[in-house]
Amino acid sequence: MASYSGDNKPSAPPAPDPEEPRVAYPYQPPNPSPHAPIAHTHTHSGSFGSGSSPHGYGYYHPPPTTNVYSSFPPGTHPDVIRSFQMVDTNQNGYIEEKELQQALSWNYPRFSPSTLRLLIFLFRDPRESSSIIGPKEFAAIWSCLGQWRAIFERFDRDRSGKIDAMELRDALYSLGYAVPPSVLQVLISRYDDGSRRPVELSFDSFIEGGMIVKGLTEKFKEKDTRYTGSATLTYEAFMTMIIPFLVAD
Repeated sequence: MASYSGDNKPSAPPAPDPEEPRVAYPYQPPNPSPHAPIAHTHTHSGSFGSGSSPHGYGYYHPPPTTNVYSSFPPGTHPDVIRSFQMVDTNQNGYIEEKELQQALSWNYPRFSPSTLRLLIFLFRDPRESSSIIGPKEFAAIWSCLGQWRAIFERFDRDRSGKIDAMELRDALYSLGYAVPPSVLQVLISRYDDGSRRPVELSFDSFIEGGMIVKGLTEKFKEKDTRYTGSATLTYEAFMTMIIPFLVAD
């Protein structure tokens, strides 16, 4: 068994700053109702001796058609639905990594493959294939990226399109992630190009690094049920928690 603790409590929400605009707190537990898969039902029914039909056995009821896009959450902006539909070429209600890139490109800059894989891993319906997402998941990704882009732009104070280590710290904190300095340094080093210049993160890198923090924090929070910043877990649980984020790279 291994115990992980520290003075910082990443699972505890930071004290709200009255000067800061309200931001949706990202630690809310997922909807207890799992995403329902798209149902495709075909039923034939008929009644004898009533009316006429080409078959001579009463009325023939054609199978109902299923709208695979009806599972978008109520109130989803039409542009979001349209972006999904335009890349879902086989119209089965699911898209993969390449299609996700194309769909997001209507409103966001191009993302790296590792960022896309993290988004799919974190937002996908666990009952489905690990490489596809449906309308509900796509809407959630779109909404999350919109929120995080607003945070990125708020802390990109010089409008350079990049943020430095301290701006990253403040941005993550505003999203509810009190990342310890040692962890922040490890995260920043991921984007060090070896030029010895101060590391700065583009929006893509901010999303990738932020999704790592978000995903691992949520996994840790499952063990830290009392929000103490400390949890005890087995080696197997630890490896199961970490490896998906390494594989997505």
